[in-house]
Amino acid sequence: MNALRRLGVLLCGSDPKLRRTLQYWAATCVLYVACIALLLLQVSEGMADPAAADKLVTFGGSGALLFYVLIRVSGRLQLAPDQLAVSQAVFSLACGMAAYAISGPLRGAMLIMTVVVIVFCMFAAKPRQTLLLTIAALAGMGATMYWMQASDPQRYPPMTELITFGYLAGALLSTAVLSGEMSKLRARLKRQRRELSEALDTIRVLATVDELTSLVNRRRMHEVLEAEERRQSDGGSTCIALLDIDFFKQVNDRYGHATGDAVLRSFSSTARACLRGGDVLARWGGEEFLLLLPDAAPEDARVVLERMAERIHGMQVAGLPDRRISFSAGLATRRAGEPFADAIHRADKALYQAKEAGRDRIVLA
Repeated sequence: MNALRRLGVLLCGSDPKLRRTLQYWAATCVLYVACIALLLLQVSEGMADPAAADKLVTFGGSGALLFYVLIRVSGRLQLAPDQLAVSQAVFSLACGMAAYAISGPLRGAMLIMTVVVIVFCMFAAKPRQTLLLTIAALAGMGATMYWMQASDPQRYPPMTELITFGYLAGALLSTAVLSGEMSKLRARLKRQRRELSEALDTIRVLATVDELTSLVNRRRMHEVLEAEERRQSDGGSTCIALLDIDFFKQVNDRYGHATGDAVLRSFSSTARACLRGGDVLARWGGEEFLLLLPDAAPEDARVVLERMAERIHGMQVAGLPDRRISFSAGLATRRAGEPFADAIHRADKALYQAKEAGRDRIVLA
């Protein structure tokens, strides 16, 4: 199995885009093989020239191998998928013209493959490229038909070739128009898929991040706490702290809610800058914040909170030039096997004690 996987990587590479392009190439090879088999059947029935058929088979097989190599090294040569698709289409159209010229009474059937080539281009080429290929196919096949009826009008009656060309032109032009419409539809679907992806990303952010402070919201914090409970099932050394901005209601009442929002934003950004690598700060509600300090002893957690308090004291908020911002905090150490809800409850009691003691302080539960 590993040998087969290594062989697959060797032949098709590991890049998904390269693999997809090679899948298209493999599909064209299937068509080549089918057309070659039918051409050889015509030779066996005496309907096609054997020497010309052998040359066309050799030409087609060599071209298919050449395009495999080009696709395989397209990254190094900086060949875009649409460039490869157009080149393959031109080669296939050339093979189709040659097959039409040597197929005798069944030559009309070869025109079907001309339409198939243009259809294949819908999935890789741009609409303008498809239109140019359609014009090139009509010009090339028209020149082939004109040369055939001019060189041997008995075997290739001019009116028959003209009517056949008319059918081909109608089919190819219709296919080109449909290709343009399909390209527009694909572009619209791609744009809608991108917009949907962006909307989902926005929803995920709104579901986990507080819009005002850009901190983790309460819902997401519950998920973080559950994950921490599973990680530290025996309790470990984890601390939890509840923080409350002092006299925040007075700020709102005196200076307005816009200034209050500015305080919350400044507090959040300043406090977050004081955290350790694994700490998580969440807006718990209003002016209250919950801080998770994993793998932290009480003295380590207090150092973090004291550093935070010092930075908050020096914080400048627009609209509050002469007012110092502070916070009160209740700190609790999670006990072995204790649910975080109980630890938060003890931190809340400690926060209440900090407020009763005069605020702007940290109380350990």
